[in-house]
Amino acid sequence: MAQYLMSVLNESAVATEEEQAAIDVFNERLQADGHWVFAAGLASPGAATVVDGRDAEPVFTDGPYLESKEHIIGFWIIDAPHLDVALRLAAAGSKSCNRRVELRPILGE
Repeated sequence: MAQYLMSVLNESAVATEEEQAAIDVFNERLQADGHWVFAAGLASPGAATVVDGRDAEPVFTDGPYLESKEHIIGFWIIDAPHLDVALRLAAAGSKSCNRRVELRPILGE
C-alpha cells in the first residue's frame, strides 16, 4: 500500500453542520475500508507561524507563508493500493467536504 496526502483547499476554514456530518460519514467509511491513517482540520492561516531556522538565529514570522486566496484547511493521510483507488477516495473526500482536494503521494512509500 502507498500513502497519500489529501489536502482540503478553501478560502474559509468553517464547515457547515451538513458538511461536517458528511465528512464524519466519509471518515467512518475510510476507517471501515482500511484506508484511514490520520486526518485533521487546521486552524485558520492567521494562526500560523513561519519558522526559518537555517541561519544562526531562527526567524519567526506571524501569519501564513504564502499570500493566497486559498489555504489548506484540513487533510487526510490515507493508505491506497494504487493511484486509481487514491483518486477515487480523493473524489469522495472532495464531495463530502464540498471543497477541492489536492492529492499527493507521500515519498518513501
